[in-house]
Amino acid sequence: MAQHSSGTIADKIEKMIFDGALRKDERLNEAKLAKVFSVSRTPVREALVRLSESGLIEHSPGRGAFVRHPSPVELMEMFEVMAELEAVAARLAANRISDQALEHLKDLNASCRLAANENNPDVYHLENEKFHIVIYQESGNRFLEQECRRLSRRLKPFRYAQFRQRGRLKQSIREHDQIISALTEAEPEKAAKIMINHVAVQHEKFHDVMEILRSGTE
Repeated sequence: MAQHSSGTIADKIEKMIFDGALRKDERLNEAKLAKVFSVSRTPVREALVRLSESGLIEHSPGRGAFVRHPSPVELMEMFEVMAELEAVAARLAANRISDQALEHLKDLNASCRLAANENNPDVYHLENEKFHIVIYQESGNRFLEQECRRLSRRLKPFRYAQFRQRGRLKQSIREHDQIISALTEAEPEKAAKIMINHVAVQHEKFHDVMEILRSGTE
């Protein structure tokens, strides 16, 4: 059997949900998915547990796992909190970030730009995730970093979905440029304001994500 990690399988199942291959309320059969991915049932089971954290999967006692779509209110509330947490991280990082980390952010944004030019949201999403993690780390607050990572994992499939919207990749890159500039200039409030708007754009466009999810029920 192929050596796919539970994380890789979780990513593939996420994509299947957003592409409509797996629909709302559909029961997820571990044995069937294990065959699809050519793995044992263990990594599939672990992947489903991971997905339950994002609200895409719901476990029903005695019945198994089912595809679940969070409500617009749930998504809105999660993105509101994510935006506030990342704004705090950016505010702290503005005074604490190292020159090496700033260069790393520039390199990551260059990778994002290349992915955008190639219209590749998959690669963009991976590089964007690394970009944000650097800022969590450079906040210098371990507890904040852990909370940002935790909620970011939960929102991962929805952050990915909005990158598939027309023009969003290039808009995101411009916002990254502004964030890097504010961090370079050591302007905490400016960095926080830009970051909260950067993340809140996803919140404001949550209806686009919900439309993708709804298309999987039709």
